[in-house]
Amino acid sequence: MRGNSVQETTVNTELENDIVEDEKQKLTLNVKVDETSPCERHVTVSIPRDDIERYFSEKFDELAPQAEVPGFRTGKAPRKLVENRFRDQIEDQVKGSLLMDSLAQISDDQDFSAISEPDFDFESIEIPDDGPMTYEFNIEVRPEFEMPEWKGMKLKRTEHEFTDEEVDVEISRLGSRSADLVPVDDAAKPGDWLVLDLVSTHDGKEVASATEQLVELRGNLSFGDALLEGFDELLKGASAGDKKTAKIKISEFATNEEFQGQELDLELTVLDVKRAEGKDPDEIVEALGFESVDKLRELIRENLSNQLQYSQRQEIRQQISELLTESADWELPQDLLKRQSRRELDRALIELRSSGFSEDQILAQENQLRQNVLSRTETMLKEHFILERIAEVEKIEDEDADYELEIAKLAMQRNDSPRRVRARLERTGQMDALRNMIVEQKVIGLIEQHAEFKSVKKKKETADNTAAVDFFVSGIRGGDDIPEAKYDEGGPEQTLPNTAAERD
Repeated sequence: MRGNSVQETTVNTELENDIVEDEKQKLTLNVKVDETSPCERHVTVSIPRDDIERYFSEKFDELAPQAEVPGFRTGKAPRKLVENRFRDQIEDQVKGSLLMDSLAQISDDQDFSAISEPDFDFESIEIPDDGPMTYEFNIEVRPEFEMPEWKGMKLKRTEHEFTDEEVDVEISRLGSRSADLVPVDDAAKPGDWLVLDLVSTHDGKEVASATEQLVELRGNLSFGDALLEGFDELLKGASAGDKKTAKIKISEFATNEEFQGQELDLELTVLDVKRAEGKDPDEIVEALGFESVDKLRELIRENLSNQLQYSQRQEIRQQISELLTESADWELPQDLLKRQSRRELDRALIELRSSGFSEDQILAQENQLRQNVLSRTETMLKEHFILERIAEVEKIEDEDADYELEIAKLAMQRNDSPRRVRARLERTGQMDALRNMIVEQKVIGLIEQHAEFKSVKKKKETADNTAAVDFFVSGIRGGDDIPEAKYDEGGPEQTLPNTAAERD
């Protein structure tokens, strides 16, 4: 017992010494924080001379036993000589340690939540011969705001039961999407498919080009950074070999800042005109390998239901976003918006894919999102900050099962394996976007639980009259998309086909 008592006393004393030692290691910083905007801080840090010399001393303590100095055995040179000889060589190490430790301490001590890395140039920071070491940096932070009232919101929810007639319409569309495209000598008419070469120019100089783009002739043609209205009127009656030109205005939010809001010249060369040979329901069933027309109708009804649920989520979220952000008048830095715009686009595309939209529908949505991505990002980023705060207060977190579910839905939609989809998301840095989507959806679900809903009937939709093509008229796309998967595990699962372009 006595031995144990002595041992416990010794251990406790060692722990106390470690704690005291840790406290001694804390830097005596002089930190000045200036609020340059609600989301930006300018930080000036001064590290006193005593701390600098202590860090040098610790480095020399490590170095001295291994120091090789001419005329002395290894580790036996006088300390002063070692310090004079090696001080310049270890200065960068000391500077790096001072910066790393001081930034960590600032992160612990300050009351702001950083959302970016400190912006400073390591090489420009120097340790002076005398006096304190001083450095400055800018950092983006989560804005401070009063939590809006999120319980008891009055919201509208669109309700709808799909009829057999609507399912028949979708079967007809599916027949068109899965149709064989046959070259024709006739002049092009709306609904035909055109093989086009595209070239955009500015003051006679080429900006961007694409070859053999397969596009359906509809009222408008959507690009990643622009919209060509009257596409059907421009190309109606065209034949192979014809060339058409148009003026097209680049989006104010295009990635290529040089041409934002400007008009470019677009030349469209018709290489071929093709016409879809539609299939009746029995032919579709046979072509896609379904058991029966009833099975096909069941899948279509399920797909329509998934898309309705997506629309419901978007409508409800729009209402919630407007109510949450109506008092969020804080300004967001443009650099932050530009960086976050890609993440917002990724999140939106992931949600579209997991909701059962086809790739041609997603491309049309993607082009539309890209054209106003900065303005959309500003609203969504403000909403994100508020939802994250609610998540913290309510202790809402992402879980492994959430990722498994979402990745499984993405895998099914893309005819791929969950393992490959996860690997692709990780490789392209989109797991953060998926995490944001998961947490935000959970918070939105909590808000819905405390909301009062009024049901409204679904409005009659007008036919979509916009075709989409993966082309950027201004030449810069603004981020890489998720690479297409190749089947490797038993082939694709049974889903609806996407576009005639993919089948041709």
